[in-house]
Amino acid sequence: MPSELETAMESLIMVFHRYAGKEGKSGTLTRRELRTLMENELSGFLKSQKDPTTIDRIMKDLDANGDGEVNFEEFVSLVVGLSIACEACYRMQGK
Repeated sequence: MPSELETAMESLIMVFHRYAGKEGKSGTLTRRELRTLMENELSGFLKSQKDPTTIDRIMKDLDANGDGEVNFEEFVSLVVGLSIACEACYRMQGK
C-alpha cells in the first residue's frame, strides 16, 4: 500500500499527464494546456490573481529551456513554489 507522500507524487504525475501532449509534444504542456490545467486544478490560485496576464507570466517563468512548452520538471517547479507559499501561510496561521 503506497504511503500518503507516494500517493501525492502519483497524483502530481497523473494530473500533469492528463493535460500534457494534447496539442504540442507528448509529455509537455503548451500555454493553452497549462491554462486549462490551472483553471481546473488551481482555480483558487487563479481567482486570487488580479493580473489577467498571470498565465503568460507563469509560462515565461516556467519555460526554463525556452522551447515554448512546459515539461514535467518545469511544471514541478510551479507546484513546489506554490507549496512553499502555502506552507508559509500555514505556519502564519499557527502563530
